[in-house]
Amino acid sequence: MAAGAARVPRLVLVTDRRATQGRDLAAVVAAALDAGLPAVQLREKDLPGRALLALAERLRALTAARGALLLVNDRVDVAVAAGADGVHLGGGSMPVADARRLLPAGALVGVSAHDPAELSQCAGDFAVFGPVFDTPSKRAFGPPQGLERLRAAVAASPVPVLAIGGVSAATARAVREAGAHGVAVIRAILEAEDLAATTRALLG
Repeated sequence: MAAGAARVPRLVLVTDRRATQGRDLAAVVAAALDAGLPAVQLREKDLPGRALLALAERLRALTAARGALLLVNDRVDVAVAAGADGVHLGGGSMPVADARRLLPAGALVGVSAHDPAELSQCAGDFAVFGPVFDTPSKRAFGPPQGLERLRAAVAASPVPVLAIGGVSAATARAVREAGAHGVAVIRAILEAEDLAATTRALLG
């Protein structure tokens, strides 16, 4: 198991500033952090580098003040510049080994997976597998995987697996019972009216 696996959070909020019901993204993140959210993944693919770095620095200040983790999607350069705790790499990102050479020692590296077979040789500290349930943000990756394939992914993976895709407070327990280390969510928190209650429910 990768050295950083012991630090893998059980709940990650993946950002989408368009899914906050008109609220400021940083304010929503802060409310979730205050309720115990352990990690944030900054994922705003359309932002140019300077704007993405500015947002990363803003979120880094929020997470650092609360002892939470900040991961940056794909952009290793932004993660390093902002002092983030690590990165999340998708299928088209640089190899894990190359990312580790650029990141500070001890940085976390997460990877995306959409097939249990991909996970047997996972070189990251953790994997995010999905979509487990139907969700608009993951339809491009195919139909929902379901809990049985999640169980297969967990069995195949040498590192902790987080489930993503349509996971809600109502389904988080079933996902964990299927063997997932935790969950990664977007709309479940960002669209919630009661951010604190939803975050606590997702944490179980």
